[in-house]
Amino acid sequence: MSAAIVGWAHTPFGKQDAETIESLIVRVTTDALVDAGITADQVDEIVLGHFNAGFSAQDFTASLVLQADPALRFKPATRVENACATGSAAVQQGVRAIKAGAAKIVLVVGVEQMTTTPGPEIGKNLLKASYLPEEGATQGGFAGVFGGIAAAYFQRHGDQSDALAMIAAKNHKNGVDNPYAQMRKDLGFAFCREESEKNPYVAGPLKRTDCSLVSDGAAAIVLADEETALTMRRAVGFRGTAHVQDFLPVSKRDILRFEGATRAWQQALSAAGVTLDDLSFVETHDCFTIAELLEYEAMGLTKEGDGARAIKEGWTQKDGKLPVNVSGGLKAKGHPIGATGVSMHVLSAMQLVGEAPEGMQLKDARLGGIFNMGGSAVANYVSVLERIK
Repeated sequence: MSAAIVGWAHTPFGKQDAETIESLIVRVTTDALVDAGITADQVDEIVLGHFNAGFSAQDFTASLVLQADPALRFKPATRVENACATGSAAVQQGVRAIKAGAAKIVLVVGVEQMTTTPGPEIGKNLLKASYLPEEGATQGGFAGVFGGIAAAYFQRHGDQSDALAMIAAKNHKNGVDNPYAQMRKDLGFAFCREESEKNPYVAGPLKRTDCSLVSDGAAAIVLADEETALTMRRAVGFRGTAHVQDFLPVSKRDILRFEGATRAWQQALSAAGVTLDDLSFVETHDCFTIAELLEYEAMGLTKEGDGARAIKEGWTQKDGKLPVNVSGGLKAKGHPIGATGVSMHVLSAMQLVGEAPEGMQLKDARLGGIFNMGGSAVANYVSVLERIK
């Protein structure tokens, strides 16, 4: 029994001073149920993706979903966490419940509130998604981890500063058309390429424009079994999914190969019975521009060490052969940890049913690929989506 997305909701991402974790959860829960055309009593199970790691004083948040409607009381509700892939972990947990026949309708919510946390603590919290015995003293927090990855990549494959700036510029340009994006400004290649007072180096060769944004926000989807989904007004099915977990310590892996991501893509595409060439677009995890570059290679778009070719030859632009991050990605949209993977599924579903915002909608989008990553290619989730109604 396969699963399909039949409803969704998405807050704007950014600094949400007037919101709390609870209010964000309640908002998207309410809106997603309305969008799906169902009532709370029809929900069989609830999955909440919430990383936290110190960002919110309120922990044990699964039951906050019940605050949206008294009819959700006594439903099974579970919070899941898998670092920056927490949202997709929640989505795939819901998909598994439906495949197992344990539920017909699952509500999946992803949330994070990060901007109320002081800057130094943000870095400390994010670094918890690394292997602390070996990486806990990394200068610059998680940016330092990926700054080290970028420096190692440059040493092995040459200076790729132009390619990274092109990725940043592409995603910021795309983000202009996304009303949910935190930064809706076309920064241009020159600004992203050059060091300046407004774009200083942050870690290694990474500048501010190479790093995703600290953000608040939430997203939700309603999942249904295929039989139920086909009675709804529209439905987006999971053609294939995969989850691959790798070693946590960077020292136990060749960090420039993103092997877990490669395996996840291979497994999901095989399950879907398609190739990368069949996809209409990909939403990928650009927590840092070097991550998107490595993900081009991991998904099989280019060979190892040649990821720059994909951006330099325009393949991943909105009008390229495989548009990547038409939403603006984490780079422009923002990266509220627990919400990111759910957001990717919402925006991909919108593309496939022709409901993406004006300027963001691709023509004749049939198959969408999603890659959501936790840590430095430790938790790797891929979904291949297709409209079934």
